[in-house]
Order: sequence, then structure tokens, then C-alpha cells
Amino acid sequence: MGTCEEKSEKEKEKGHSKRVLVGFVVWLVVTILVSGLLDLFAKGVPLGFTMPVLNAPATLSMIFYYVSVLTAAIYIGVVGLKELVLERRFSVEFLMAVAGLGALFLDYRFEAATVLFLYCLAEYFEGYIQDRAKRTVEKISKVIPENARIMSQDEEKSVNVNEVETGSILLVKPGERIPLDGNVVDGFSHVDQALVTGESVPVPKKVNDCVFAGTLNTTGVLKITVTKKSTETLVSRIVQLVVESQKRKAHIEGLVDKFARIYVPIVIALAVFTAGALPYLIGGSFQTWFYRSLILLVVSCPSAFIISVPATIFIAITIAAKRGVVIKGGIFIEKLAKVKAVVFDKTGTLTLGRQSVHEVRQVDITKAEDEAIIYAAALDQFSNHPIAQAIVRKALERGIDLSKVKVTDVVEVPGKGIVGLVNDKHVAIGNVEFMRELGCDCTEAFEIITGDIHTAVCVSVGKVGLAAVCVVDQVREDALKAITLLKQANIKTAMLTGDREEIANDTAKSLAIGNVYAGLLPEDKLVASKK
Repeated sequence: MGTCEEKSEKEKEKGHSKRVLVGFVVWLVVTILVSGLLDLFAKGVPLGFTMPVLNAPATLSMIFYYVSVLTAAIYIGVVGLKELVLERRFSVEFLMAVAGLGALFLDYRFEAATVLFLYCLAEYFEGYIQDRAKRTVEKISKVIPENARIMSQDEEKSVNVNEVETGSILLVKPGERIPLDGNVVDGFSHVDQALVTGESVPVPKKVNDCVFAGTLNTTGVLKITVTKKSTETLVSRIVQLVVESQKRKAHIEGLVDKFARIYVPIVIALAVFTAGALPYLIGGSFQTWFYRSLILLVVSCPSAFIISVPATIFIAITIAAKRGVVIKGGIFIEKLAKVKAVVFDKTGTLTLGRQSVHEVRQVDITKAEDEAIIYAAALDQFSNHPIAQAIVRKALERGIDLSKVKVTDVVEVPGKGIVGLVNDKHVAIGNVEFMRELGCDCTEAFEIITGDIHTAVCVSVGKVGLAAVCVVDQVREDALKAITLLKQANIKTAMLTGDREEIANDTAKSLAIGNVYAGLLPEDKLVASKK
């Protein structure tokens, strides 16, 4: 319990610091803009009295500057003093606070506010990147169910996944995610494994087939014997890889940290030496040399160097994310300049990640192509299978109104196909085995797709094959352009996928990618990417 409470307190403190930084960023930028305009157009708006301690005519802009800079500098300075006391080192926070206060003392109000504004903005950016990385990990973790339904003496029992032991029997119903890695011991279903393998089509799973935690059971009921505990599952290892990747700082960021640890105390020591020793060694008043020591602090402040690195990396990651590229840390931004080869995942990266109708091949070419689509989509609208949904989308794209078609007696057989009456005609869509079971003559339909590597189903009307519908995971329009640009830059390309080798080679050929690795799990992809 203590650990949980401690973590909760840290989270609250982190959230509070983030809100404070946002407040300072807004406050300082408003101060800079408003006070700058007042100084430019209204001489700061004189208030008609003298500022105490400063002995200077008071203006509205001056008050804005002093309130905002003092508040921000004191807050940042306290953070720096904590690091000095607890970690016994001068931090960038300490130097920023001293630089801000020093600039204000020298009456460089605009410069003081700007330095503190840029620092607060950079700190917020860094925190934002870390929060986004954390949300990414949480999103992956959330796909794993918290509880598993285990079978004990023919009774169902809901148990926390962390308490399930290897060898236990799980019951997973259609529409549920599989809670733990294991092997199927009873049942048949199609499982959507896109989360872990990138396969674009749900994979049929039968007895003795392996399944992974986090994958989606789509059609049938499965009984699964657990082979790995919750901390050892494939998705758990993926999460761990993501967490580790976020810890990798760019080399230049590490250089900045080392630079700051050495540079900050040297600058402070020189400033103290200037104010304390030089009046006696060279001569002159203490006030003059103290003034010069503050100038040294302000001039020596490495704010531009310290701020530029996290800000630049943040902008690079953000722009990449807007274009659909996820970069897992600053170290990878820096290493892009040294890239000699780029490895792409297929599904969802080079392709759209969903099935689409590639071609409709008719047995009787004199009949309209829409006829096959109408019959197929009329039945498939009652199915959640990705191929069925692709056929329905094709019908809608062609403006076919399925509501005008009479459909009755629909029966879907998981892993095989769907059958029913369409306008009182016997219609079936499915694979070879399904057609044979129904007594449909689809020999010609399947003959015309012999040698085709794409997934295909037969559409039969009146138990006679009408057409074969081929579906494919469509290649992105901009993928070929990206590959071409990389080749022009003498960068090699390769493709990794969990799909079959035939499908992978077809996609690679259309994109002119020479190196292809097919049938891979996430861990296999990591190994392949190192070759």
C-alpha cells in the first residue's frame, strides 16, 4: 500500500509542476507582449510615483515585468536550491534563476522575462514528450483484459490475470480479447493478431494452434491452455521494449547534461570571484564589480544551448508524428543522419491495414460484375469478417442499395463462409471446402484464380459458381514515393511482416523493395532488423 501511495503522491507533484510551468509560460509571454507594446507606444504608462528600493519612476510595464520575473525566478530558484541541497550539484534551474534575477537587477527586464519564458517552455516540452510516451505504453497495456475466465471442473470462474498459473484452461468468447498466451485445446475461431504480428487478416485458430495475449477472438468460442504468465506474454515484452526505448536520450542531450554539470558551477564560481576578489586585486568599488559579475552571469548563461536541444527534438518528433511516423526517442532523431538502411513493417505502414476488393473474376464474362457484388454483399452485410466487410464496402462504393435486396435464412460458418437466400435464390460465399460441403459447383470459379496469391472466395448462386472475389491489403499511395526517395538517397530498404511469403513478395514487388522477411512475430522482427 505504501508504494502505491508514494507513486500517487509523485504523480500529483508531477501534475502540479506541469500546471505551474504552463502558468509561467502563459504569464511570461503575456507580460512580454503587453509590456513591450506599452513601452513602445505609451512609454510604459507612467504611474506618477517612484518604485521603492529601485528609486525609479514607476510604470505599468515595469510592474508587470517585476511581478512575473520575480515569481518565476523564485520558483525556479527553489527547485535549483533543492537539487543543490539534496544532490549537491548546481543545476541549470539555479543558473537560470540567478540569470533572470541578475538581468532584472541590471534593468534588462525584457531579457529576464525572455530567458525564463524559454526555459519554462523547454521544460514543458520535455515533460509533454515523457507524458506522451507514457500514454503510448498505457494504450498498449489496456488491450490486455484485467480478468481471465478460467474453467475449473466444468465451471467458469473469473480470476485476475496476474493470478492465473500456466496450465490453466481459459474460456474466450467471440468479441473478447485473449488474456494470456497459450495453445488452443478446443474450438475454432478467427483471431485478429494485428496488434502483435501485423497480419492484415484474422488468422484461423484450431486445436494445438498458439494464440497471444491482447489478440481479438472474432468468431468462435475457444478453450486455451495457458503457457505463459502475465509478465511473460508477448505483449508484455512489447511494452517493456517501448519503455526501454523511451529511456534512450540522444547523445547530444547527454552532452548537454554533462556540459551543464561542469559549466554551471564554473560560471557561478567566476561570478563570485569577480564580485568578491577583483575589487581587492584590481581595485574599484564592490558595487561596480558586483554589477560586472551579474553581467558575466547573464552573458555566460547557456540558455540557448540548453534549451535548443530538447526543443529541436520535440519539434522533430511532433512533425514526424503528424505525418504518421512514431519516433521513440531523441537518440533516434540524431542517428537518422547516419542511416544506411530503412526497415518497414508492412501492415498499416506500407499498406492501409485493411482488406479491399482487388478484383472480381466472373465465370460468365457476359454477365455484369455488379451482379456478383450484389449477391455477395447482400449476405456479407450480416458478417463481421474482414473479407465480408471489404465486399460490402465495394458495393457501397458502387452505389448499390442493399436495403432493396431481400435476404433470409442467413447462416455463417466460422472459418468457411456464409450462406442464405437472396431474392429467394440460394447464395453462398466461401472457400473451396465450404462450397463442397454445400454441393455447389464452383470448379470454374476457383480455376480462374489458380496461381493467384491473393485471398479469394467463391460466390455461388443456385449452387453454381458465379464469380471469384479477390481481396488484398491495399498499398498506400505515398509508399512507393517514399521508397523511391530513399533509393535516390542511396538508402537500402527492407520489409518485415507477419503475412505469408507470397503476399509479402507481391507487396514488395509493387514497391520495388528487394529484401523481404515474412511470417515474423514482433521478436523475430527485432532480430531481422539487426541483420
